[in-house]
Amino acid sequence: MLTSVNNPKVKEWKKLHKRKYRDKSGTFLVEGLHLVEEVLKSEWKVLEILIRDGENFDLKLNEQVTIVNEQVFNAVSQTQTPQGIAAVVERKTNQYQPAALTLLVDSVQDPGNLGTLIRTADAAGFDHVVIGEGSVDPFNEKTVRSTQGSLFHIPVFQGNLESFVDKLKATGVTVLASALEKNATPYKQLSKHDRTALIVGNEGQGIRGELLSYADQRVYIPIYGQAESLNVAIAAAILMYHLKE
Repeated sequence: MLTSVNNPKVKEWKKLHKRKYRDKSGTFLVEGLHLVEEVLKSEWKVLEILIRDGENFDLKLNEQVTIVNEQVFNAVSQTQTPQGIAAVVERKTNQYQPAALTLLVDSVQDPGNLGTLIRTADAAGFDHVVIGEGSVDPFNEKTVRSTQGSLFHIPVFQGNLESFVDKLKATGVTVLASALEKNATPYKQLSKHDRTALIVGNEGQGIRGELLSYADQRVYIPIYGQAESLNVAIAAAILMYHLKE
């Protein structure tokens, strides 16, 4: 059992709270029973399971298990009331191929919003999520928690969105952009296409102008009350389910 927060292993786990170390190691942390169960059910590789001393989880584990005391677990944990289980997970490299339904995320910076977008894309039956360079890290602990395990069930890619859009359009995918009303079509008037990609943008600024110009069509959701706009994850949910119908 590990009992010292100064143990080299514990120090490495704590480094995974920072993006640069997640990128460098190709690993990240998930915490909580539900997320650990979800990653174990998936094809992602779990390198190690951390369990707080005294906890008894009904899990059949083939992975390496390390028991740690409460002080160590609290040092690694980023939740206020830790459940006492976490896992070190290796990032999965997916091979990108344009698909029927793709969500592209431009510069979304709130971890909760990004996690909800991934979760909703999974629920709506989308094939891929592509996250642009200006967005929050999808392997941020708050983002991972907000996905509620969907991160492990829908392929997620990162990179330059213009390059991804070029690939999509080259294979006959219609690219839609969620935008304000100017030069945009109400979403209920959209023509349905077999292969569609939807771009959603930053919480305050929307989609970058240069990326917006790549879209085949702009789409908006009418606002009937006094609200200035919809939360990006809510708007994306409405549009994704409409496109899936």
